[in-house]
Amino acid sequence: MTAWSAAFDGLGTKLAAHVLLSAAALLLGITLALPLAVWASRSRPVATVALGLASLVQTIPALALLALFYPVLVSFGSLTGWPIPAFGFTPALLALTLYALLPILRNAVTARQRMDPEVIEAADALGMTSWQKLRLVEAPFAMPFIVAGIRTAAVWTVGAATLATMVGQPSLGDPIFAGLQIQNWSLVLAGCTLAAGLALTVDFLIGQIEVGLSLRRRWQAVLAGFAIVVGFVFCLAVTFAPSAAERPRVVIGAKNFSEQFILARLIGQRLEAQGYAVDYRDGLGSSVAYKAVAAGEIDVYVDYTGTLWAGEMKRTDQLDRAETLETIGQWAKSNGGVELVGALGFENAYAFAMPGEKAKALGISTLDDLARQSPHLVMGTDLEFLARPEWQAVRHAYRFEFANTRRFAPSLMYSALASGDADVISAFSSDGRIAADSLVVLTDPRRALPGYDAVMLLSRRAAGDSRFLAAVRPMVGRIGVDQMRKANYAVDRATDKQSPETAARVLACATGLGTCGR
Repeated sequence: MTAWSAAFDGLGTKLAAHVLLSAAALLLGITLALPLAVWASRSRPVATVALGLASLVQTIPALALLALFYPVLVSFGSLTGWPIPAFGFTPALLALTLYALLPILRNAVTARQRMDPEVIEAADALGMTSWQKLRLVEAPFAMPFIVAGIRTAAVWTVGAATLATMVGQPSLGDPIFAGLQIQNWSLVLAGCTLAAGLALTVDFLIGQIEVGLSLRRRWQAVLAGFAIVVGFVFCLAVTFAPSAAERPRVVIGAKNFSEQFILARLIGQRLEAQGYAVDYRDGLGSSVAYKAVAAGEIDVYVDYTGTLWAGEMKRTDQLDRAETLETIGQWAKSNGGVELVGALGFENAYAFAMPGEKAKALGISTLDDLARQSPHLVMGTDLEFLARPEWQAVRHAYRFEFANTRRFAPSLMYSALASGDADVISAFSSDGRIAADSLVVLTDPRRALPGYDAVMLLSRRAAGDSRFLAAVRPMVGRIGVDQMRKANYAVDRATDKQSPETAARVLACATGLGTCGR
């Protein structure tokens, strides 16, 4: 099997989930937009406000809109006590629905405004009621315009749905984001190809409905509509088809870098060996991941003590590693019933890294040295570091004043150093590329950065499952930093790159957590 064909393997369910999400958002958008358009067509103030608000939504980046719905739904559920799912499908559906509103609403309102006043006067002269005018006169005239708006909304929605990965909803964004992180371009192209193909197919079919309505070819519109319904039903069948084996299903979360993908697969392989069916939710933000396990929307994921300490607990003090671990475990238990199973045995701390030759030439070996040179340097970071409390703490401690800061996908930070687009990066201490690229990790004499022991967190449901615990507990204390670096390097940079699944099996062999077969 070639790399290109292998990249498409297993994407059928991602495609089906993408179709269902896009279709649900589009249908909900139509349901909201059309009554609002009727109201707006009869009231200029309503039209002004409705179109203004819909246009305002379009100015918000789709990723930001998706991210905003998660805390909104969490807060709303906490205030009302209603069991509102704030992870995965629901926040993605609401965000994409808002994105679909504008083109449908605008086209419907515009169609009514362009209608010949004499037609309306004739309908009034015939004594038609408002409902009869809407059904027999206004709707038939406006329908081609409305379908054109739906066509635009559909293409926008299919494209934006790739971002639903960030809030835990399976979509064609999964292979795209994962491929970008591990630099598997076949996987990226496979996701992009399917997303583009889906958008073009939907655009073509809705275009046939538009042409059929415009030219009064009813058969053409019906045939295209039938094709859309058949595709939707097929995706429903793929998504909700009963499993041949009735196995308990668990969900494993992972953040957006290679180490997380590897550890998630290692956990998943152990759970599959115990008879569980496993789903993965990759690409999660730190705050989303913790809230998801606390809400029981994912069953297990790996986090880091420093991230939990500063990001979730809002702590700025520093304790020794054992006391930190115990304090976090107690806090997690009382905040959502999350069970901290234990530390995996290695630390993946934030670390400032520079090319060895440049650090030597500038006389930089500590963060104090870096602070003195920072006005002349560019710092590269991952996508979230500059918004994290760790950055605020270290910047305050050392008074950094960089000439510029740039955000990159984690895997691309190292390429930025090599190309000269960054002089120093916020690296990860367990990353094998530090040694491979001859980077120097700068010491932190003021101890501004907390420790980052990798720890496994379980939801309340998973923690109460003895078979689940028996599968994952042996991982505690078994993974050394050198072993983790080798696994990360095998996925990120090695000449013969491994998939996260393969790297997880090799890591299991190296740590005694799995068999060492071929």
